[in-house]
Amino acid sequence: MTINTKIDAQRRDIALEITTKILVELERGVMPWRKPWDGARTGLALPRRATGENYRGVNVIMLWSAAVAKGYASPYWITLRQANQIGAHVRKGERGEMVVYYGQAKKTRDNGAGEKVEDSFRFLKFFTAFNAEQIEGLPERFFPGPVETDVIPIAAHEAWFAKLDIKRILTQDIACYIPSKDVIGMPPLAAFDSADHYAATLNHEAVHATGATHRVGRDMSKRFSAHALAAEELVAEIGASILGAHLGLPPDHLSDHAAYVGHWLKLLKDDKRAFLSAAAQAQTAVDWLMDKAGPCTNRTLSASTNQQPQSSPTPSP
Repeated sequence: MTINTKIDAQRRDIALEITTKILVELERGVMPWRKPWDGARTGLALPRRATGENYRGVNVIMLWSAAVAKGYASPYWITLRQANQIGAHVRKGERGEMVVYYGQAKKTRDNGAGEKVEDSFRFLKFFTAFNAEQIEGLPERFFPGPVETDVIPIAAHEAWFAKLDIKRILTQDIACYIPSKDVIGMPPLAAFDSADHYAATLNHEAVHATGATHRVGRDMSKRFSAHALAAEELVAEIGASILGAHLGLPPDHLSDHAAYVGHWLKLLKDDKRAFLSAAAQAQTAVDWLMDKAGPCTNRTLSASTNQQPQSSPTPSP
């Protein structure tokens, strides 16, 4: 992995660059975490490192967006050094994409009483990655063909959701998570355009539910105050998109959250690290959900594929 120097990092305001890109998309009315599903070439794949490991957090969104904008079909993003080690080379004139990660370090200071104390702090670093389609000489494994995969049946998703141990009740027309009762409210399946629309919406509410103290313990009000609701909704949107890629559900079936765009614009303009924070929280939520329930495939079926969502008839307040 090629890490840019400290001087380069100081010249570039990484958080501002990322936020500016997201703001441009939002101002056009585009939610970039949904973009890969608008471009069929990218399919359902999460962006991958040279090792095949998935990228995480904000990098998923930024690399998805770049892949759609430039028409890349390969999910692989590789550094210059990695390409050279494989015996391949980046084509002349190609421009890579910024990939970020947080590091941690310690700094010693005088506490004013003549004592030395250590303070820990996090810092943001970046490196540049190129899509496999910008690189010549790579093995065929970096160019996987399109996979014809049907959306998972509702019974498989229901079996997956049951493993989360998150209660669900029946509502009339509103999908929501109710923190005070720690339950998800969902309208009946018939109220949705399709079964995958139901499942994707349930994923969105499941991300909200991870905020409970006995799960992830997320409280966006501590940092974002008046923007807490918009920030939490941003976490759920990003998290549901990444979760959908893991489970085979396209997030463009989620409910329209266009009403939040104005609030997100305000949030990101007020805090250049807000999107980075929301993406990190979304990844933490997805990690909890996937660790708890595991992958969702047809093999998770515990009943017939005609199984219906199991919700209590108790209405939501």
